[in-house]
Amino acid sequence: MADGVVEGEAAERESMEFDVVIVGGGPSGLAAACRLMQLSESTGQEISVCLVEKGSEIGAHILSGAAFEPRALNELFPDWQERGAPVNNPVTIDQVYYLINATNAIKIPSWMVPKATHNHGNHAISLGNLCRWLGEQAEAMGVNVFPGFAASEVLFDDDGSVKGVATSDMGVGANGEHKGSYVPGYELHAKYTVFAEGCRGNLGKQLMEQFDLNRDSATQHYAIGFKELWDIDPAKHIPGKVVHTMGWPVGHLPGKFSGSYLYHLENNQISVGLIVDLAYSNPHLSPFDEFQRFKHHPLIAKTLTGGTRVSYGARAIVKGGLQALPKLVVPGALIVGDNAGFLNMTKIKGNHTAMKSGMLAAEAIAESLAAGETGKELDSFREKFEASWLYEELHQARNSQPAIHKFGPLMGSAFILVDQWFKGRLPFTLKDSTPDHATLKPAASSKRIDYPKPDGELSFDTLSSVFISNTNHEEDQPCHLILADASIPIDKNLPEYDEPAQRYCPAGVYEVIEENGSPRFQINAQNCVHCKTCDIKDPAQNITWVVPEGTGGPNYPNM
Repeated sequence: MADGVVEGEAAERESMEFDVVIVGGGPSGLAAACRLMQLSESTGQEISVCLVEKGSEIGAHILSGAAFEPRALNELFPDWQERGAPVNNPVTIDQVYYLINATNAIKIPSWMVPKATHNHGNHAISLGNLCRWLGEQAEAMGVNVFPGFAASEVLFDDDGSVKGVATSDMGVGANGEHKGSYVPGYELHAKYTVFAEGCRGNLGKQLMEQFDLNRDSATQHYAIGFKELWDIDPAKHIPGKVVHTMGWPVGHLPGKFSGSYLYHLENNQISVGLIVDLAYSNPHLSPFDEFQRFKHHPLIAKTLTGGTRVSYGARAIVKGGLQALPKLVVPGALIVGDNAGFLNMTKIKGNHTAMKSGMLAAEAIAESLAAGETGKELDSFREKFEASWLYEELHQARNSQPAIHKFGPLMGSAFILVDQWFKGRLPFTLKDSTPDHATLKPAASSKRIDYPKPDGELSFDTLSSVFISNTNHEEDQPCHLILADASIPIDKNLPEYDEPAQRYCPAGVYEVIEENGSPRFQINAQNCVHCKTCDIKDPAQNITWVVPEGTGGPNYPNM
């Protein structure tokens, strides 16, 4: 027996019973939990709710700009201001620019910006702090909130309906054997399970494949979003100022899109970020390096110069639109939030839409529980969705991202402007059938990109960025980045695409190392910030992201 390793069979899991189990402590999961407790109180119907979150605390894995539209929050907690919600930085200045190149920009007149993209009435906030506050409300209402527990397995009843989830075992070594710290996971049984894992959640992905939930949907598309938090010179700080850009550095390329944001938050802080469409075709492109050089544009650099970077993070963003939504229900379970694709990219926002989807799921579940049902396929969720402002909003925006894919950023934006003038009532729906992983061209026929060396003042290297994301994983645990075929990175992806995982990963997880004169594919899983980009962009679809031990990953402050 190796030191610290306990031999023997796995201990039997303990189980707990609830009416509803919610997987994920983001805006959709927390809104669902709070709404369930409100309905329980208003109807006198007791509903037991458990919410599990893989991060070390609620908000630890939350990353968003965020120019927050309070529409859903107004419905959930009309008295949110009196309750002290951290939503108190109203937008004061709302600007949009087109970046022509690395030095020039054009300010776009307000009348040329789609009305849905305007931000007056919104707030520039930390979504992580809002989720922490929502978590406090949920706990005060009686929700069992379990941070640090990663749901790793969907559990099924004998009739094939979902009966809950199991959390991952703790204290398993990289070799699969139990260490002295081994603790088996828990089975959380429920009459209904809500999957609110965020973009490309691995359990939601399994359900979509197992039940063929995307059968009647258009192809889903994604982007990778970066964010840094900076302390800046108070003389440069304008509370509530919001700046968005499109064009350079990626969006100036034919058929490609990138957009950025710079939000003036509270306490002399700003958030700055870049969103890069994952349908890009050049395998030499590095989204992380595009973000770093973007900050040198004079429009952005004038705000950042002299400031201090305090946090960094990245995450995938779902952006396929209404037509790419999967079927949302299976017997005993519902899929909500970014996990399903409830995001309005015309508004460049998804937090209020995610919250509303969770609230609608809660209402459908409460009605079913009141009728004495369990494990049903809740078609009423889809019906409630289609009768809501959420559906109306997504329907109006349905052509936005497909237009960018089809016509390119300039003509696509012009189309969006016209489409929004008609409030999305044009008698057709655009679709793009090429998935993001299939867009790469061979490396040999693609232009190499020379990225400037980081200067340590505005731009930085990957490892120093991961360091300030407070990312941590127990190193001696099974790798949570699973290769279906370990030979593909070197034998196929390297000669054909110069192994793009080295560049599309924003955290330096994947490397090609020369060892004894031969290349070797190395996975530094402890660096992973849980963005899911590898699961999306790998051209062979050879990488599957699964949850590591609970509490692993980033610990984002004020993000």
